[in-house]
Amino acid sequence: MRAEAARSPGAAVSAAAYFADRRWADTPSGRIAYVERGQGPAALFVHGVLLNGYLWRQQLAELGDARRCIALDLLGHGHTEAAPDQDASVTANAHMLAQFLDALGIDRVDLVGNDSGGGICQIFAALYPQRLRSLTLSNCDAHDNWPPEAFKPFVAMVAAGGLGDTLTAMRADKNVFREALAPAYERPQQVSDATIDAYLGPFLDPQRLRELERFVNAFDCRHTLAIEDGLRRLQTPTLIAWGTDDAYFPLQWAHWLQQTIPGAGQPVEFDGARIFFPEERWQDFNRALRAHWSAHAPVSETTQGAPA
Repeated sequence: MRAEAARSPGAAVSAAAYFADRRWADTPSGRIAYVERGQGPAALFVHGVLLNGYLWRQQLAELGDARRCIALDLLGHGHTEAAPDQDASVTANAHMLAQFLDALGIDRVDLVGNDSGGGICQIFAALYPQRLRSLTLSNCDAHDNWPPEAFKPFVAMVAAGGLGDTLTAMRADKNVFREALAPAYERPQQVSDATIDAYLGPFLDPQRLRELERFVNAFDCRHTLAIEDGLRRLQTPTLIAWGTDDAYFPLQWAHWLQQTIPGAGQPVEFDGARIFFPEERWQDFNRALRAHWSAHAPVSETTQGAPA
């Protein structure tokens, strides 16, 4: 199934306005930063490496009439404060999602993931299937494609201790960021300086930088290989939304997920899109999410999860 492309930029959501509503949830893994909008059944959005919940600003801005939309910052990212010596691996992040939902008193959730966040969502889905109402996976790590071959030079740079200098260069000259992440965006030149600052600014904190290093250094496909049997038993209604022009996560992985997860439908393909299309093509992605949620939301849950 192919999605039509709508490329109008829509209303800008500034980082200042977005983060002004930041909250924290205390969990055994740390103090988890998040932003939420809307009411009704809860939907949890999970970002990938180097980013934070700001990736999902247009989902929170536009989908609050359908869900209580919550975007958190993973361990090692954004404004989340990990507990001392906290494991920052992707499996640890999946357990953190469960702790986070417990802290907010949320039983079941519509889970949405992108990039390494999508891999974390797969792990959560396999370990906590009873906590899912639905699952949405966009271009993300899966099976033995973690880290992807094209991302291994970045992982090697982090292992060699170069992350601090790299992020300093990206903050000083935003075009360094745009060039480095060009494979992840269709139009990297249109990523604003303010957006880049929203993503990279938290890493000015030395502790947060060390946490990000631990997150990347723990990349290992054993985490997703270990939950494959769980995915093969997963009956949760699953939307697979995939950009077709992705150097890291080619379309074959969308079909692998569709063939592996019993609850998955035919992938929705976004022609020419890359990893971060939920940010660039948010209107298309939001339309697909609405349709998915509408098809799989029990009427009895229309008021579940409303914030106090």
